[in-house]
Amino acid sequence: MDARLKPAHDGKEDEQDAMTDRILTRREGHVAQVVFNNPERHNAMSFDMWEATAAALESFAKDDNVRVVVLSGAGGKAFVSGADISKFGAERASEDAVRTYNAMTERAYDAIYSFPKPTIAMIQGYCIGGGMALAICCDLRIATPGSRFGVPAAKLGLGYEYRGVKRLVDVVGPSFAKEIFYTARQFDAEEARMMGLVNRIVPDAELETYVSNYADTIGGNAPLTIGAIKLTVGEALKDAAERDLRRVEEAVQTCFRSKDYTEGRTAFMEKRKPVFTGR
Repeated sequence: MDARLKPAHDGKEDEQDAMTDRILTRREGHVAQVVFNNPERHNAMSFDMWEATAAALESFAKDDNVRVVVLSGAGGKAFVSGADISKFGAERASEDAVRTYNAMTERAYDAIYSFPKPTIAMIQGYCIGGGMALAICCDLRIATPGSRFGVPAAKLGLGYEYRGVKRLVDVVGPSFAKEIFYTARQFDAEEARMMGLVNRIVPDAELETYVSNYADTIGGNAPLTIGAIKLTVGEALKDAAERDLRRVEEAVQTCFRSKDYTEGRTAFMEKRKPVFTGR
């Protein structure tokens, strides 16, 4: 697969079957990219964009060559600025349409949040509403100093579903989650970092290189170990009664039985970089 950005499509080889050119994808080495490509509207999301995002993540989840996914926004002014309000008349005009729309957005969130491999949100500019909901579904968030974060639900009279609120609480804790929702204001990158919403703040000119190197570093580590850690952290965030500790133990034992474990030990003794295969 070449490294050029392509429209996200539904698994068919013919690019004319692309769902939308507003979601672009590519894979280079072990790192895949998903780019929200609606810069004239600050990458605001429409139904077809949510659909294509879910399809892209579901496809990458099945690709053994993909070890890390980076999500970003085109144009340099926004990650995702929320929902595309200009589409509401066509996409959210009735109760049935709203239910269909909400089901698709939740499918996209789940595709990212439940993705079995590491995900990184590379954030420049606005990360608002649905954009912040997307970002907190990722494992890591790396932003630039000018990035802005917020959930304006209280200014619009919107209700927020439990799962979205829970994901935010898991990232920033209950007090900051309340502040974000109560004030409905925009927070700058340093405030976001202080809350734990952002892992790193990187100058604009260095962002792509920094994230690329970060993704390559993660992609070069043992995939089974990374997968087991992601699974374990996910289970730790669940209520005790819902945790699948047997699955966690199986993942740990799979690491110890793997060829990668042998390769890691051997490479350490031979003072060389290990080459992991995920087996």
